[in-house]
Amino acid sequence: MFFAEANGMRSRDTRIPFGVRRIQVIQPSAQFVRLSELRKRRGSEQVAAVCYRVRNQSIQFLLVRTRGGRWTFPKGGIMAGLTSAQSAALEAYEEAGVHGRMEEEAFARYLRTRRARRERIEIDVGVSAHLCEVLRLETPRESKRNPRWFSIDKTRQKLRAERSPEHAEELVRVLDRAVMRVQRQHQPARLAEGRKVLFIDMKKLKSER
Repeated sequence: MFFAEANGMRSRDTRIPFGVRRIQVIQPSAQFVRLSELRKRRGSEQVAAVCYRVRNQSIQFLLVRTRGGRWTFPKGGIMAGLTSAQSAALEAYEEAGVHGRMEEEAFARYLRTRRARRERIEIDVGVSAHLCEVLRLETPRESKRNPRWFSIDKTRQKLRAERSPEHAEELVRVLDRAVMRVQRQHQPARLAEGRKVLFIDMKKLKSER
């Protein structure tokens, strides 16, 4: 299926909630654009795994390196046939070697801006963040990710480093919400009651793939 694009006019697909923020038209000549390419231009959905553990009553978060060298949460696209949480679980496993319990419901959502390859346009991508309690780690499938544990303050520093203030604050906002959520879940009264959330076991998910 194709969409026509002529003289800078682009068809809109209202089913996609996140679109192109800024577009610089290089040539106004008419062309046909594949639906898959149009979706790439207008944005896409991603998931992030906010991985944590509690050591000596202190919360630590697991970050990985991006290809550009910045620290971030394990993150990627939603895979066909999987839920948002299952996709986040696989990203955590492949990028950081995580086995743990992934909450099925996203606890936060944020935007990231990426530049489309081979084109001078910027795209807003919506990211759903899922909280993951890490039970154990193994060697990640993806090399050069260098997963490392950081304290809350160090995690804030790493997420702010080498990013625009707008993007940095988006990530720090997600971190702060994660901290509050973990603190509530690990209160003695809550532990006695048991967590009223559903989890995905990534070890089981791996065996089913």
